Amino acid sequence: MQKGKTGLVWFGNNLRVRDNNALTLATSKHSRVIGIYCLDVERMKIEQYGFKKMGKFRAKFLLQTLQDLKNELEKLNIPLYLEKGSPITVIPKYCKEFQVDVIYYQEEFTAEEIEEINSLREKLPAHIDTVGSFDQFLFHPDDMPFQLDQLPQVFTNFRKKVECNCTVLHESIPNKLSTDTLVDGNRDIPSLNILGFDEVNIHPDTAFPFKGGSNSALDRVDHYFFQTQKLSEYKETRNGLIGADYSSKLSAWLANGSISPKTIYWKVKQFEKEYGSSSSSYWLIFELLWRDYFKYLALKHGNSLFKRNGILNKPIPWKKDEMEITNWIEGKTEEPFVNANMIELKKTGWMSNRGRQNVASYFSKSLGLDWRIGAAYFEEMLIDYDVHSNYGNWQYVAGVGNDPRDRKFNVSFQAERYDPDGEYRKLWLQS
Repeated sequence: MQKGKTGLVWFGNNLRVRDNNALTLATSKHSRVIGIYCLDVERMKIEQYGFKKMGKFRAKFLLQTLQDLKNELEKLNIPLYLEKGSPITVIPKYCKEFQVDVIYYQEEFTAEEIEEINSLREKLPAHIDTVGSFDQFLFHPDDMPFQLDQLPQVFTNFRKKVECNCTVLHESIPNKLSTDTLVDGNRDIPSLNILGFDEVNIHPDTAFPFKGGSNSALDRVDHYFFQTQKLSEYKETRNGLIGADYSSKLSAWLANGSISPKTIYWKVKQFEKEYGSSSSSYWLIFELLWRDYFKYLALKHGNSLFKRNGILNKPIPWKKDEMEITNWIEGKTEEPFVNANMIELKKTGWMSNRGRQNVASYFSKSLGLDWRIGAAYFEEMLIDYDVHSNYGNWQYVAGVGNDPRDRKFNVSFQAERYDPDGEYRKLWLQS
């Protein structure tokens, strides 16, 4: 363990203490560690297609998560510094002030994040090392049973190979540091107003009434798995539309890294040991595999994740009709089921998986609108926005991704199947 020097953990979408490889490495190598999170307000401004990269719902969830992270880091005698601004300008100042010799971070692999990491390295003195970890996967890239360029084009083939040849690693646990090395940190969590948003109240009918942070995530796991044993019904109820317990709702905490997929996996295994395994308990792991798959697609295809023709390079004459886009956003289309889902999203920052598939298919397949516009709107609005899953799913539904069947959803049929009594439509169309 190095004395005198400081390890710096640059937090991104890994806002947790438990099973955070960057933090575990830092506390194993350094006697003094500081954490930094940069609130880059530039990312909250209006971008391409007229949407922000982060809206008010996810911003509130993020601030709650940072408060929880601050509290958990304090238990390890590690301060968390919060700064408004780009990491490229903020982090070098802290490196100089605290004699940092190593920066630990979560490795990323989409264009903006790669550019940010490379630009930061160029700003750092030569003696400062950077150590990145692929820490957002269930199955680590080093353990894949194939080279990245041989990644199967169909999910089922990926799943079968991974399930037969890979094992899930156990969670990493960081060390508690001595109070003798503790440094003071500016750890005040800003308000939504400072970030340019009005205060957000939880909608009484939202299906996602939860707070951000690792402790909330673990409370949710405890409730859904062990207190109610709803996990045993997951496969049957996961296409629900109303209420908190039709699905696990863990995606929001996974998205900003306040819980790791490995933690969830081992909690599922604990549940199966206590209550028995079933198709439902397996199906939650199945969904974690889908999440991994979208990340591996992004790792393989890079910027093609965001291109008009998708990873298939399939030319489709997409439209950009402003009135149709606005009607879709406002829930004023010809399809009541689409409208109900879009109103729920606008008012709560949440939409069911079944709803997302339908509104995306309607946007791209029925209206023929450029799928990237819909994906960008989801990026702003969703509490559980994850770049790889969001853009991967939109490509999948739009027919330029990895769906071999290139399906178009019959929205009216879907509404009758999943909302047969019209309860969901009534809830949001009359709200």
